[in-house]
Amino acid sequence: MARHAAQPGENIVQPRPRPQTESAPAAQASLQERRPRTLKHGDSFGLFDRSGDLDGLPGSPEGLYHLDTRYLSRLRLLVNGQSPVLLGSDLNVEDTSLTCDLTNAAVPGTAEDGTARGQLHLRRSKFVWNGACHERIAIRNFGDQTLSARVDFAFGADFADLFEVRGRTRPRRGRMHEAGIGRSEVVLRYTGLDEITRSALLGFCPQPASIGPAEACYTLTLPPGGREVLFLSVSMSEAPAGEARPPEEPPLAPNHAFHAALRASRRAQRRATARAAKVETSHDIFNEVLRRAADDLGMLLTEKPGGPYPYAGIPWFSTAFGRDGLITAWQVLWFDPAIARGVLHFLASTQAEAEDPANDAEPGKILHEMRAGEMARLREVPYGRYYGSVDSTPLFVMLAAAYLDRSGDTATLRDIWPNVEAALGWIDRYGDRDGDGFVEYQRRTPQGLINQGWKDSGDSIFHADGSLAEGPIALVEMQAYVFAAWRAAARIARVLDLPARAEGLEARAARLREDFDAAFWDEALGTYVLALDGAKRPCRVRSSNAGHALFAGIARPERAARLVRTLMDPASFSGWGIRTLAAGEVRYNPMSYHNGSVWPHDNALIAEGFSNYGYRAEAARVLEGMFGAAEHLELRRLPELFCGFPRRKGAGPTPYPVACAPQAWAAVAPLSLLSSCLGMNFSPKIGCVGFQRPSLPSLLDSVVLRDLRLGEARIDIGFHRVDQEVGMAVLARQGDIRATMTS
Repeated sequence: MARHAAQPGENIVQPRPRPQTESAPAAQASLQERRPRTLKHGDSFGLFDRSGDLDGLPGSPEGLYHLDTRYLSRLRLLVNGQSPVLLGSDLNVEDTSLTCDLTNAAVPGTAEDGTARGQLHLRRSKFVWNGACHERIAIRNFGDQTLSARVDFAFGADFADLFEVRGRTRPRRGRMHEAGIGRSEVVLRYTGLDEITRSALLGFCPQPASIGPAEACYTLTLPPGGREVLFLSVSMSEAPAGEARPPEEPPLAPNHAFHAALRASRRAQRRATARAAKVETSHDIFNEVLRRAADDLGMLLTEKPGGPYPYAGIPWFSTAFGRDGLITAWQVLWFDPAIARGVLHFLASTQAEAEDPANDAEPGKILHEMRAGEMARLREVPYGRYYGSVDSTPLFVMLAAAYLDRSGDTATLRDIWPNVEAALGWIDRYGDRDGDGFVEYQRRTPQGLINQGWKDSGDSIFHADGSLAEGPIALVEMQAYVFAAWRAAARIARVLDLPARAEGLEARAARLREDFDAAFWDEALGTYVLALDGAKRPCRVRSSNAGHALFAGIARPERAARLVRTLMDPASFSGWGIRTLAAGEVRYNPMSYHNGSVWPHDNALIAEGFSNYGYRAEAARVLEGMFGAAEHLELRRLPELFCGFPRRKGAGPTPYPVACAPQAWAAVAPLSLLSSCLGMNFSPKIGCVGFQRPSLPSLLDSVVLRDLRLGEARIDIGFHRVDQEVGMAVLARQGDIRATMTS
């Protein structure tokens, strides 16, 4: 994710090293080695091993988390003192629950008292809902003799802040309390230096034979074919120290809680699924990729007062990030516009109103990141409510207009228009620091991010010789976003009957386009330069950032063909996707975070730019590359990023060790790429869905879009490819809606 620090494998070239601002996830905590299973709901998530356990080992990221704190770090299910043998585990279709099939390991002994492996089957089902993890373990004896089995739950809590899990060290921590032990429950508590007491309540059903501060034990006797069912719930909560908060009603027993929460989660999933469009294609594996995209999006959505908000990614970024939420909502605007409305409302409500250098906040600026853990509360990290991204603010304005174009919802736009104006005011007053017409960034706190675009690791912005750019830095994509924001605000202003405001914004955008081309285009490179440094020297580097000039529309039409060729040249296009940095650049490293890796969301935005400039075949090639990657990856899931090594026949992409998966803007990249290939657009005033020169990649013969909505009306549309031509047919419709296609 466009995130806080250099990652493992970076910094092979360091002519002028510069300290990073945040510890990266430790290399020994490779998520690729662990291949964990993830569950999430609201502000809670779990990162489990494939058996459903938490290992509790130093340096491990596994745990059950709530509000940026790891409440449970260890949870092991033991049968006769040994870990069961894993038969298989998988997430259900909707990503809402994990099922693990296990069997007992062999217990040595005589023929009379020994137990052979594979006599007991354990089906372990678990999910996260409303601040709790619910678990059910069904145990059945498939042997031909009565078996006695001891089943233990071993558990532990470190109440580590997420940034501690990621590698930060703290000179002081709060205090652990003595465990509270009842007949069927254990309460583990920690009071932090922020004077907040965090509690994990473990409830067991039926009552264990014995229970202690770190273990609950059952002794089972199972005849042939006999079956027992055990339940465990782990509820997480926080309250000011010394303030007891009794539940409003008696808590449900774990078995009843399991079933009640399961029903509630399924109802919520059905509501979200009913709201969004559906996609079917002629390719079964492509359908799996699209289903995984929709399911991962559903997992990451978190209800806020203004609507759903996509949290950025698990495990490191399961919270609200401005840039990520905005781009994710943009990518699925055609699919589920309610997400864009939720993102706009939340970011409007958290928009900065005053200067606060410690948080890189300035009036009108849009949030970068919000954290709720102990370290953020104590300002040991500046991310409690942090504004250190330069691009979230114009992206907010862009999404506002795009949402209006998609939905026709003028009421929402009237409501947030003051926030749009505040964002435009930030661009004018704080964005252009030296009055040269370009928007730059430079952090205002030593603890903040050095680089504040989406490539925000410390070595991502540099010159052709590898020397790091000194600020204030004007990124290529930032100018593109400001151009698009001014045009977007002009469209909103016209709808709100503010013609003079609209004309002024359009004039500014036109001037910026000319100035941008003169300062950023590099004919020798065949692309726009990466950035201008504080001395206005161009960073003459071939990067994927230049593709965002197509996405945002600032690129002059006569530049498009050359720029597309540069981006699709083998130096940049790996076969899986467009690299963040072209091979041959001095800092190129295919294993780096931002200097040669491949990011699905980056590719989706560039492909949208290709499509907007008429390069649908190239957009289809990007889609084919991303599909090829997903086809090889576990669960058909696109991760945050993968390494930029060239595509090899018969092999999949090389994983990046600590990439988040699921990651919102990566998860939905296939949905965005498909929309770009179809050239989809909306005209809510006349109830029309349009498709301009649609193209389908060679792997797809047909695509069907169902429940595509404009207001209360809906339509089903089919596309069929014959050679290079694509035909369209309306399959069903309800209400005043139609579809058109231009070729």
